[in-house]
Amino acid sequence: MDTKKIAFIGGGAMGEAMLSAVLNKGLSTPEAVWVSDIKEERRQHLKQKCGVTVTEDNREATDKSDIIVLAIKPQNLAEVMPELSGHLKSTQLILSIIAGVRINTLCQGLNHRYVVRVMPNTPVQIGEGISVWTATTEVTKPQKEWTSSILGAMGKEIYVDDEKYLDMATAVSGSGPAYFFLFVESLIESAVKIGLSPDVAEELVLQTMLGSSQLLKKSGKSPAELRRMVTSPGGTTAAAMLQFEKGGFSNLVQQAVTAAYNRAKELGR
Repeated sequence: MDTKKIAFIGGGAMGEAMLSAVLNKGLSTPEAVWVSDIKEERRQHLKQKCGVTVTEDNREATDKSDIIVLAIKPQNLAEVMPELSGHLKSTQLILSIIAGVRINTLCQGLNHRYVVRVMPNTPVQIGEGISVWTATTEVTKPQKEWTSSILGAMGKEIYVDDEKYLDMATAVSGSGPAYFFLFVESLIESAVKIGLSPDVAEELVLQTMLGSSQLLKKSGKSPAELRRMVTSPGGTTAAAMLQFEKGGFSNLVQQAVTAAYNRAKELGR
């Protein structure tokens, strides 16, 4: 697979995560990468850290690029699209990680049909994320292969053939880290309340979460099977499970995910 010239419009946390992954995996070289960002501090940070060429001119960054990554905030898109519209070649692929912006909006605003839309999650920042993506019918097989390689450099990637699945993924994998962090936060607080020191509580909880996720991944057993293995009748875990059940835990999770999904559909534009 040939090295590609890549332009990043936006050099924030997610843009930097993708940039670092691309360089670390050898999918491109610093000499072949441009980053455009409105903030001088971000430009200098990425120039010093990654050795890439930086600019505040989006047109300059994208002029000779094969792949253009849109990693800006949704509210900045209206300013960026007119700058690029009419200046994109059919050989250039737009790869958008902008939250809530639909492919049709990008195609119309950019006057361009070679567009991929991605829903990554925050663990991509450490190479352990998952990205769900889809593409217009015009996107070529080689372009899809490149997209798969770039996203795979940040963790796992899943291609879906209908954009509606990105709203669903947003409610699960996109917002999912926050659900996890909330549970971890609550478990640490509960541990402290029963008498553990904050440091010990945090270490116990974090390692329990990490170990449990790895056990689930490697054991070949379902979450329900593993839960039953830990839950002895009349034991401590059974007492805890009863309280979760009384509080409607599963129902609450379903309501939360549904609320996130509905909001994702509302925000889509």
